Amino acid sequence: MIISNQKRMAAQILSKKEGRTVGIHRVWINPDYLDEVSTAVQKDDIRQLIEDGLIKARPIQGISKGRSRRAAEQKAKGRRKGPGSRKGTRNSRDPKKNRWMRLIRAQRRVLKDLRGDETLTPSEYRYYYRKAKGGTYRSVAHMRTNMGLDGIKLGGDE
Repeated sequence: MIISNQKRMAAQILSKKEGRTVGIHRVWINPDYLDEVSTAVQKDDIRQLIEDGLIKARPIQGISKGRSRRAAEQKAKGRRKGPGSRKGTRNSRDPKKNRWMRLIRAQRRVLKDLRGDETLTPSEYRYYYRKAKGGTYRSVAHMRTNMGLDGIKLGGDE
């Protein structure tokens, strides 16, 4: 038995009644009264069936945010960053300039501390500052190693 016309009419009537669109897939028809619904050919008949409760609009189904919340929690921990999740290049995700700023600030901070506690003389400080600025050292540890090779005694190496 085909009740597609009845569903279409019911969707139109329920849309006006609810004040928002009700599609044909949201129309529920009581399976025990399909014969009665199939004989309804006019909108007045459908209205009566809606009143009797044989035809109803199903509630709008929402979309759960549970999975997205779980993913957000994991991203906050630094997970889900593997090669399959990446869109941009390394440089777009962590620009060269940012990498350089992190490195040079760390090196200059260490140099400043070493000058402050008089491990470095002002001329030595200036020398290593210029080398750091030139990109000679790939890390703070590399810079400290070079200082050690140059005969500068650094604390914590004993």
